[in-house]
Amino acid sequence: MKRILIVDDAAFMRLAIRKALEKNNFEVVGEAANGLEAVKKYIELKPDAVTLDITMEEMTGIDALRVILRSDPNAKVIMISAMGQEAMVREALINGAKSFIVKPFKDEQVIKVLNQVLEM
Repeated sequence: MKRILIVDDAAFMRLAIRKALEKNNFEVVGEAANGLEAVKKYIELKPDAVTLDITMEEMTGIDALRVILRSDPNAKVIMISAMGQEAMVREALINGAKSFIVKPFKDEQVIKVLNQVLEM
């Protein structure tokens, strides 16, 4: 079972992602509400992949992405954000995100992208 860390500042969004993942045989090993927590939990839990929101307090998702990749260049991070602007998508991908999902999303889309990224 693949181990996933969910990072989003909105509790309802973390719950929605958790439900989609658990329904599809993924193990949610942790959750974080901001980028600083995300970095700490990534290092502590060593998940197989991370879903990471972009707009959060204390540390943005893109900054957290950079720090996570510095600690583990093989980290598999998927950005999930309502900010579907081209510049944000480009910045996340340039900084090492493996994929980008725009909110609102369908559960099947999250599962498909996670499976693709985990096979990389």
